[in-house]
Amino acid sequence: MIMEKLEKCLTCVREKTGFVPETALVLGSGLGGYADHVRISDTINYADIEGFPVSTVAGHKGRFVFGWIQEVPVVIMQGRVHYYEGYPMTDVVLPVRLMGLLGAKKLILTNAAGGVNPDFRPGDLMMITDQIATAVPSPLIGENPEELGPRFPDMSEIYSRRMQKIIRAEAEHLGIRLREGVYVQFTGPAYETPAEVRLCRAWGGDAVGMSTACEAAAAKHMGMEICGISCITNMAAGILDAPLCHEEVQKTADRVGDQFGRLITAVVKKI
Repeated sequence: MIMEKLEKCLTCVREKTGFVPETALVLGSGLGGYADHVRISDTINYADIEGFPVSTVAGHKGRFVFGWIQEVPVVIMQGRVHYYEGYPMTDVVLPVRLMGLLGAKKLILTNAAGGVNPDFRPGDLMMITDQIATAVPSPLIGENPEELGPRFPDMSEIYSRRMQKIIRAEAEHLGIRLREGVYVQFTGPAYETPAEVRLCRAWGGDAVGMSTACEAAAAKHMGMEICGISCITNMAAGILDAPLCHEEVQKTADRVGDQFGRLITAVVKKI
């Protein structure tokens, strides 16, 4: 069933473009504008792919962009699908699996996240070094298509150490302060309670959000090399005495869009 749906989506995309990407990039909330500045070859709206889940969140355009970043062929998700939108987890990770089947061997995941580490501030960029996803179902539960990967995949290095070294070096070269930490995924769509945020901190989490970890697990299962960058758009509940809202997330993402874009461009070229 999983492969049947993936193959249907793959056929649909291949009818629209023959572009073969080397690297895949997922743009999180408020960060989608980056895709408008690459050298574009083709675009495909998610709604035009048979059986493909469609993003319903404000700030997510909902399309694939095929093109080049510094001569590197890429496929970009301008907006992602979330578990809280009501899709089964296999549909949530279908786009990442599809990009792998299209040819992408490397994956850059980005997101807007709440800062759990009290040393962080809104506007910081955090390189993801590891993740916790116990609060959401694993995308690998159920049938295991052997075409994608093994039944029991190793997750000891989800985020490539090689790619982390490149991100550190490029951030330093660009003069961008780079945080590092563990990303924790919850289901959403409600923001986490202060007690849940304290739990994240007790677990060793530094940032919290509603995406990414499930996609990373599915991509690792396929053998893709992965890195991740969180834009800390707000401090999580209870860290500061302030209410949370999606507008704040988008405003902060817009504010750091330039340095985010410069870092992504530099990383894509080097990985």
